[in-house]
Amino acid sequence: MADTRVIAFTGGGSGGHIFPGLAVIERLREKGFGGRIVWLGSLKDADRSAVEAAGVEYRAIPSGKLRRQLSAENLLDAFRVLAGYLASRRILAELKPRLLFSKGGYVSVPPCAAAASLGIPYFTHESDLSPGLATRLNASRAERIIVSYERTRQGLPPGLRARVSLAGNPIRRAIRKGSREAGRAWLGAEDGLPVLLFLGGSQGARQLNELVEAILPRLEGRAFVAHQAGPGALDAGGESAPSPSSGRYRRFGFISREMPDVLAAADIVVARSGAGTLWECGALAKAMILVPLTGSGTRGDQVENAELFSDAGAALSLSKGSANPERLLSEILSLLGDGPRASRMGAAAAQIAGIDAGDLVADLIMARIGAET
Repeated sequence: MADTRVIAFTGGGSGGHIFPGLAVIERLREKGFGGRIVWLGSLKDADRSAVEAAGVEYRAIPSGKLRRQLSAENLLDAFRVLAGYLASRRILAELKPRLLFSKGGYVSVPPCAAAASLGIPYFTHESDLSPGLATRLNASRAERIIVSYERTRQGLPPGLRARVSLAGNPIRRAIRKGSREAGRAWLGAEDGLPVLLFLGGSQGARQLNELVEAILPRLEGRAFVAHQAGPGALDAGGESAPSPSSGRYRRFGFISREMPDVLAAADIVVARSGAGTLWECGALAKAMILVPLTGSGTRGDQVENAELFSDAGAALSLSKGSANPERLLSEILSLLGDGPRASRMGAAAAQIAGIDAGDLVADLIMARIGAET
């Protein structure tokens, strides 16, 4: 008999709100879920492309950012959120899913509110150490709140803690299956040189790009440098663009299918400290130097994430004034010259992120939706 069950997913705005959800979908399929899965996401082409590339049906809804400060955009975004709620309610009423799973981000708020209005149960997942605004809004009516760290549970209001499950941050199976040899070959890394990987997230990071530019000449002959600079900084589509001054440097807009191999090839990763990056690198026991996003445009979640890994000996964190070329170069050269230290750091990262969170979350979902009917 055909499996008529439906599960809806929502989340988006960045890779950190997409890829963990796709990892859960991957595990659901492995566990035999044969029903329909539909993702309610933003109007962004990048979000749609990532979800559809995983073979998941995508429904785009309007969405407005949830700003913490007063802004001229607030009124317009309020209308977008309302439009997203109405669109979500229409889609969910049509689909009649057994469950909605929210991976967070501003796009998830209207679908969660719509699910609550229709009596559809939903789970919400938080990747970061402290819950974001979307998670805090969604948590009030969520049947289950899934978190990545025990400290996150303790930071929630007492009335919500009974609904909290600790699972970790899901990552795709492919990340653990990368080939070091294939990654070095794809990069064109010279034999004998360690690979230093700079990751600014799916959108890149201007600060990291400027740091790479400042220290690159002094890394010549010491490391092969691979650099994800962001789609806006280079040709889209992940095409390699070698530096005209060195064959030991490759810069990319965005690394997609090749990322598992590139991560496997990396000896040291210099990155922002989004939860997805931390858990993917941690799962592979990579030594990390973190340059968290700071300033008025962030709630401080990356600083908290970086401090958690740094306090555990799982990474080095360069925040605010310490994120300068001289300090970064010094830390890189120190790690390159001390293999045992880099290995200890990677092992500590794996201790945090070694859990198969995707499997745990998929089990929670399967238990909730029940047997095929």
